[in-house]
Amino acid sequence: MLDRPRRLAAEALGTAFLLATVVGSGIMGETLAGGNVAIALLGNTIATGAILVVLILMFGPISGAHFNPAVTVAFLIRREISLADSILYIIVQVVGGILGVWAAHAMFAQEILQASINLRTGPPQWFAELVATFGLVSTILAVLRWRPEAVPFAVGLYITAGYWFTASTSFANPAVTVARSFTDTFSGILPAHAPGFILAQFVGAALATGVFAWLLPEDADSD
Repeated sequence: MLDRPRRLAAEALGTAFLLATVVGSGIMGETLAGGNVAIALLGNTIATGAILVVLILMFGPISGAHFNPAVTVAFLIRREISLADSILYIIVQVVGGILGVWAAHAMFAQEILQASINLRTGPPQWFAELVATFGLVSTILAVLRWRPEAVPFAVGLYITAGYWFTASTSFANPAVTVARSFTDTFSGILPAHAPGFILAQFVGAALATGVFAWLLPEDADSD
């Protein structure tokens, strides 16, 4: 990977494009769906899964293409990123995500500064976020071990599925959760409800890291 400034720029740009896609496709989907929430969600889903493949292919060789504090923390636990870099990654991911939300608002002629009133809370939603993030980190760690070239496609497909099999529509990303609290559109989350999601996401990431450290020990290839 390249030097720190370029890696941080890649993380910021990638997360910004991810959120611009999540929020922008949500606005477009809701606008065109004529009140059919399932159709709006489908449009949101396809765009998000597709952009993840593109962004990981673009920025993976530069920064590792985390775009997600939960993923960064998983690699920190595995000692594959330094504490200093992980802190900086998380900062630029959050900032980039918010900038991506504002870009989406600008593209769709909406007020730039917003706060969501979309209610997303309660134990089922928190558990869904734990499951969603556990699955995402598991996907990354397992596919990275056996088929690293397939990681972009595996992540995109996992999130595409996660929109539909989780009650929370699979945020699975603390930076995404923070950024989505800044949009009162289809993709938003009430700011007061974000901490429950974020806690569940970090727990899911830590659990996945532990489970796959056991499932895939360093000498697994020679067993």
